[in-house]
Amino acid sequence: MRPFQFSAAVQGVFDGPTLTEMAQRAEATGFTSMVVPDHLIPQLSPVPAMTAIAAATTTLRVGAFVLNNDLRHPAVLAQDLASIDILSGGRLDVAIGAGWRKVEYDAIGLAFDDGPVRVTRLEEALAVLKGAFADEPVSFAGRHYQLTEYDGQPKPVQRPHPPILVGGGGKRILSIAGREAQVVGLAPRQLAEQRVDPRSITWEATAEKIAWARAAAGDRADELVFNVYPSAWPVTVTDDLRGTAREVIDGLRERSGIELTEDEVIASPHLFIGSIDGLVDKFQALREGLGISSIMAGDLDELAPVVARLAGT
Repeated sequence: MRPFQFSAAVQGVFDGPTLTEMAQRAEATGFTSMVVPDHLIPQLSPVPAMTAIAAATTTLRVGAFVLNNDLRHPAVLAQDLASIDILSGGRLDVAIGAGWRKVEYDAIGLAFDDGPVRVTRLEEALAVLKGAFADEPVSFAGRHYQLTEYDGQPKPVQRPHPPILVGGGGKRILSIAGREAQVVGLAPRQLAEQRVDPRSITWEATAEKIAWARAAAGDRADELVFNVYPSAWPVTVTDDLRGTAREVIDGLRERSGIELTEDEVIASPHLFIGSIDGLVDKFQALREGLGISSIMAGDLDELAPVVARLAGT
């Protein structure tokens, strides 16, 4: 089994000394990486925040969770990312998605294209990123991006490129992840108005998503790393597991009209609820049963005791 990899998220606006203290505490706790969201809300911008985190640490990896492809041209993003990889001594992880939060697009007048268009643009962006990271100049003629003998500079330390995470909840995006990425991010599917579909966060639905990615990966299937993160409900450390599960059921039913069972909620790879001992057991079960070894654990302090117990195992 692969060793666990845990990421802590930086969510909010912090000054330099505070961010330095958070990063160093994450490193000392046993987190593998610290990640920064990419939204147009009160938070640090991911590129400078990743740079600051890398400068404050020696082993902690840095990344975004996840970069919105529609906010930056991938050739420009490649230069930013390669620069961080150089400055960090090869500690960058690249995580990128098609964008989903429509309200942010509307606020800045950016067209929120249909899902298939955004996914196609992401697929092309992956080709541009890899081409910019490559040793030789690249030409690319896509629907959304065109490169002509472009030699991306500088080149990242990690060759042929830093590890790439692509994720989602649908078959097409997860098939792209299986073909193109080293880490597959498993996400819920969405209903109308960008509400989480509770049926997509169950153990069985997650197993189906993993099968889609593995099938697309072909001979690379056993090399894939699978990632989950808490969604649809906040991380909740509690000894009243079944009582909290009933609260989750009520909340999801109110938002979606769909009801899960207590057992489905407790087993869900996307619901981090339970005691410290229970969450330790749950993450081990996810790894043993589904092959999930990469976990975005939320805020730094939420699951630190769990990370401290499982880090390096």
